[in-house]
Amino acid sequence: MKVHGPTELSASTHLGRNVNFNGLRVNGTGTVRIGDNFHSGEDCLIVTQNHRYHGEALPYDANYDLLPVTVGDNVWFGSRVTVLGGVTIGEGAIVQAASCVVKDVPAGAIVGGHPASQFSERDMAHYERLKSEDRFH
Repeated sequence: MKVHGPTELSASTHLGRNVNFNGLRVNGTGTVRIGDNFHSGEDCLIVTQNHRYHGEALPYDANYDLLPVTVGDNVWFGSRVTVLGGVTIGEGAIVQAASCVVKDVPAGAIVGGHPASQFSERDMAHYERLKSEDRFH
């Protein structure tokens, strides 16, 4: 693990090998799984709990809904990416800087925006070749 910027992980965060943080914070106690060779830009945020707005008080009660986040192997977050709970980001995906991920991202997808949507994809044959040659940054 390499940490190059302010990084706060929860006790429910599970990390793969060769993860690189340039500034990432996990907010909440929901489970986060981050795969091998992950890279984050600066000021990234993963949110794993939401206030319970269907509870017994308005606008929300004192309880939380815990929502897991799974980040596959070889995923790259640009700076200031936010990922909301309940999301899975597939292997090899890239999330553009300043994006807000609110739904699952397919493997190899390149997504961006608020909310993040797919606008491109990796050349998966090239990706698989690099992966088979163990060419990880």
